[in-house]
Amino acid sequence: MSNKDASMAAVTKKLLRRYNIQTRKKLGQHFLIDDAVLEQILDAAALTPEDTVIEVGPGLGLMTRELAKRAGWVIAIELDNRLASLLQDNLEAENIVVINEDVLGTNPAKLMQGSAPHFPPQLRSYKVVANLPYYITSPVLRHFLEASVKPATMVVMVQKEVAEVIAAKAGGRSVLSIAVQFYGKPEIVANVPAASFFPPPEVDSAVLKIDVYDNPPVPVKDVEGFFKLVRAGFTAARKQVANSLAQGLHIDKEAAVRLLAKAGLDPQRRAETFTLEEWANLHNVYSRGKK
Repeated sequence: MSNKDASMAAVTKKLLRRYNIQTRKKLGQHFLIDDAVLEQILDAAALTPEDTVIEVGPGLGLMTRELAKRAGWVIAIELDNRLASLLQDNLEAENIVVINEDVLGTNPAKLMQGSAPHFPPQLRSYKVVANLPYYITSPVLRHFLEASVKPATMVVMVQKEVAEVIAAKAGGRSVLSIAVQFYGKPEIVANVPAASFFPPPEVDSAVLKIDVYDNPPVPVKDVEGFFKLVRAGFTAARKQVANSLAQGLHIDKEAAVRLLAKAGLDPQRRAETFTLEEWANLHNVYSRGKK
């Protein structure tokens, strides 16, 4: 590591010692200590003074401080009581609000409308920037992408393999990749080695950027029903989609084959090869058949 990286590591360890904080493995606490990666995150977020940022899991606040230099407001949501107290002590900037809650229990719309102390009352768009604990990656992504007020952009640190799954093209897609790509365009900004964290995790990470669409790229009237169909299609992994749909929708295989034929899809294909457009078309055919 460079001297700059070593300094960041030193600050991290100093704060942990000063506040007598032991990292909690069950909360997935791995603190970023690599300045070069921090700069990549900040560059990807492309912040301006007009931006509001929601940071999930700010930890010791090193990234929070840098976000606040670039953005108009930063709402830092921290579950760990000890770290929330540390943040309150160490972050003096007037444009930072620390909220000691579980992010999955928050409502982004209410945050934007002024439920956070000292926050401007008008509704504003926002960006999410986070070094996400691995165990809540999918729930956090869903929480914001499915919210009534969605972020314009998400820049998140996630497990490398998860980032690759999310950004996968047709041929390697999963329910998770379809769920994200329905709402936004994912891009892997950088791969991040385990040594860039303290303590280092057992796997490498990646910085993932998601540019959120104003509207989904495919026409779907019933989003809940659409994803129910997608999950059914992935019920039997690696099997032909006719078998998966039959099992997932609780219909016989012949009915599944007929459904796929009406949508112009080969029943011998596998679900991971379907495009978003093909899933949308299949769902529309399936919905009409239920009426």
